[in-house]
Formats: sequence, structure tokens, C-alpha cells
Amino acid sequence: MPKTTKGPAQASARRDPRERFVSLANSRVTAAINQIRLVGNLSNRKNYEYTAEDVAKITRTLQRELDELKAKFKGEEKNGSSVFSL
Repeated sequence: MPKTTKGPAQASARRDPRERFVSLANSRVTAAINQIRLVGNLSNRKNYEYTAEDVAKITRTLQRELDELKAKFKGEEKNGSSVFSL
């Protein structure tokens, strides 16, 4: 009889839904925070040139995505996929 190995996907499926949520939330929120900080690094005027309109568009887009995230957790499904471009 062949020996079957259980990969990470199978092990993950067996975990408690709360454990999966906490694990994924920790890694994904940490990654999102790091990416937001990298966007913030663009504010360095010694290295970059930008307008007030550029800043407004970036912050508006990030705020809209955060608002959509809050709506999803309230059960108000909004699914507006978009690609950002200045």
C-alpha cells in the first residue's frame, strides 16, 4: 500500500477555523502594514517628486480599500477590484 504524505494544505484544512483565521490574519495584516509603510517612504522629497493630487489619489484609494474591508466584516459584501495608477 503506498504511503501518502500530508502536505501543508491538508494540515491547514484540519485546523480549527479560529486557528486558521488568527494565523492568516497575523501574517496578512503584518504584510499589509509593511506595504503601507513602504508607500509612506515615497514621501521623502529628497528621493521623489510628487504633487498634492498624487498624494490625494493614493490616500483616497487606500481609504476606499479600508472602507471596503470594514464593509466585508460587517457582512456588506462589496467586491470592487481595481488596479491603482496615477
